[in-house]
Amino acid sequence: MDNRNLLIRSACHLFANRGYDAVGVQELVENVGVTKPTLYHYFGSKEGLFCSILETYLEPFTNQLINTCIYEGDIVSSLERIVRIYFDFAREESQFFRLWMTVRFNPPQSISYQAIAPYLNNHHKIISDFFVQAAQQHGNMLGRQKTYSISFLGMIFTFATLALQDELPINEQLVYSAVHQFMYGIFS
Repeated sequence: MDNRNLLIRSACHLFANRGYDAVGVQELVENVGVTKPTLYHYFGSKEGLFCSILETYLEPFTNQLINTCIYEGDIVSSLERIVRIYFDFAREESQFFRLWMTVRFNPPQSISYQAIAPYLNNHHKIISDFFVQAAQQHGNMLGRQKTYSISFLGMIFTFATLALQDELPINEQLVYSAVHQFMYGIFS
């Protein structure tokens, strides 16, 4: 693995475990065994490194989310597919997912939140657009797409975070339970 990728992986681990603000440039470079000029060469700054981490993990995930959020007439199986990609991502990239969940709750004016906000907004829009598509078939959903998007993502993030804390197993039963619990709220 080259120095650029080593810095991304190492920084992701450090930021996930201690927070963006708690980790300095010196620690980042020492952890990988490179110099500060190496970090500056690849990323320009600590903020640039953080943005590269987000791009590395969230660009491919966002593309997968776009492809998964095409409503095909069966809301339950569609929601299960969406939950499954989030849960699989949390399991496969647990360090980044922990960082993602932490940064979501940083102050809106913080550097880390400002960097992740476009991704968060885009994901909310993708999920909301999915509910717009589904509402064409399920009239009781009309006008509530944004609320559904927020609550659906909140449920996914809560379950995935609990799984990262070893409080829940990420498996097909959890996917099934989460979706059916959510669906009960839609159709009640």
